[in-house]
Amino acid sequence: MRESVQAEVMMSFLVSEELSFRIPVELRYESRDPYAVRLTFHLPGDAPVTWAFGRELLLDGINKPCGDGDVHIAPTHPEGLSDVHIRLQVAGDRALFRASAAPLVAFLDRTDRLVPLGQERNLGDFEENLDEALGKILAEARQNEQNAG
Repeated sequence: MRESVQAEVMMSFLVSEELSFRIPVELRYESRDPYAVRLTFHLPGDAPVTWAFGRELLLDGINKPCGDGDVHIAPTHPEGLSDVHIRLQVAGDRALFRASAAPLVAFLDRTDRLVPLGQERNLGDFEENLDEALGKILAEARQNEQNAG
């Protein structure tokens, strides 16, 4: 069984109203983390930057504005399938990207064939990996408390 889905799309990095440039962005989805998608932005002159956020957020953002916190996704036009704005924010720094909706929809369709939306919890591996990850986090927290005390 396939474990992941990948695609590469070109997005416009909107530096300002007057300046933008196209960059490759790798989309990745893994069945071991079935709720998340990862976007790796390959900005010129910088190391690649990866953002992970909810698969449903990307899906919903293609059709209507959504997101709060550090990730906001919205169609550029309210009617029909249009381009999509993806705004990422860390503290006071923001980055705005524009992507065609069609390759995003195609990618999400492939993720749905791997793990159908709404069926994420049915993956036994996910529950086991989650329990294992939580156990490691709690053990590290206890160790840090003992070292500090």
